[in-house]
Amino acid sequence: MNDTTSIAPAIAPDVAALEEELRALLGDRGVASDLAAREKASIDGSHLSPVISSKLPLGLADLVAFPSTAEEIALVVGAAVRHGVPITPRGKGTGNYGQGIPMQGGLVLDTSRARTILEVGDGFITAEAGATMVALEQAANKAGQQILMYPSTAQSTIGGFLSGGSGGTGSIKHGMLHTGFALALDVVHAVPDAELVHVEGEEAEPYIHNYGTAGIIARATVKLEPLQEWRGFFASFDDFRQALSVIREFAELEPTPRLVSADLPTLANALPTDPAIPADRASLRAILDIASIDDATALVESAGGRVEDVRDGAQATMKISMISYNHPIEWLQKAYPGTYFHVEVWGDALVDRIDELHDVYPGGMLHIEAQRGRPIGMIAGVYESEEQVYAGFERLNELGIGYHNPHQWFVDYQPERTAELAERTDPAGLLNPGKLERAAVDTGSQL
Repeated sequence: MNDTTSIAPAIAPDVAALEEELRALLGDRGVASDLAAREKASIDGSHLSPVISSKLPLGLADLVAFPSTAEEIALVVGAAVRHGVPITPRGKGTGNYGQGIPMQGGLVLDTSRARTILEVGDGFITAEAGATMVALEQAANKAGQQILMYPSTAQSTIGGFLSGGSGGTGSIKHGMLHTGFALALDVVHAVPDAELVHVEGEEAEPYIHNYGTAGIIARATVKLEPLQEWRGFFASFDDFRQALSVIREFAELEPTPRLVSADLPTLANALPTDPAIPADRASLRAILDIASIDDATALVESAGGRVEDVRDGAQATMKISMISYNHPIEWLQKAYPGTYFHVEVWGDALVDRIDELHDVYPGGMLHIEAQRGRPIGMIAGVYESEEQVYAGFERLNELGIGYHNPHQWFVDYQPERTAELAERTDPAGLLNPGKLERAAVDTGSQL
């Protein structure tokens, strides 16, 4: 293991020398310096926030590297450190908070070609950082298993999900990423002689959801569980309150659902036409174990709704995932460009005080997710100004609604711990610079 206390030399960035070294390491196909490639590598999904979009462009890569193995990721990091060049790690670039934007230029380290799945064992799968969540799920399924959770953007990479995500499909049962999803990681610290550093259990946890600011995830081992027979479940209601009335009961179904989402007719009218999500009706979509379909049907009918369809196959369940968590804002923005913004919210008041919640922002529309303990979701509103967005936070607190501010790019999960770790693992401050700071705006409540 390399000495994580090594001090990187404080030298002026030398991109030209780094490019020369990386071409020797990776070959010409493994390095890009043309403007089109640099621009493509310098954007992510933060366009979903009109607040962040108003501050773009936040940075442009000087160079892009495409290592094809975990070991090459380490070689690239070491070379960048020796040449004093900032390093911004990147998976598929689907993050919504500017995590993948190189705010100080330098090197974008694109991990998407390091995608080998190394082992599928009893209760675990090991893969390089660029392996997609879909690929992991397929490999696990072939072994009669499934991953515990995956993000709504299922084409995201495992490294990107662990570095920038929080939860997703499967979180009803398993919680968020910090609840034991990752068994072990091979990470790379920003030191001149960088190599893979293996961490397990509690030692791995501080590297999760810190945007690669204290170490870049190059390889991961995550938990698997026995494969279940899932179905895509589609229901609709005359009124959104009918769906809300059973959302907490859906979370308690047995076997536990993988996902349950519900929305006002506003979303159904913004989505591509699908008879299972009829226009002008509130919709509820769920990924259910086949054994719970009858109980779910009874819940829907007891609330005055109707089951529109029950579908088999990965395509059906993936479709439902792509309309979950933050994804409804993307569909709303496609249908109504320049109109909507969102804030992530949670708490029983989402159900109990829905009218007051909708009044917080003009045109308010709650997207809700069933979750054991308390429902979560996002409130979408018609965007007027950055000040309007922040002014709503106080009102959310008054209603007893927790929130997370998605309109900033700072590490906001235990930033002090991450900063303390980065003092050892990134002494020159080269890992994703600009992201590990205390936000100038309120990042969220802890209700």
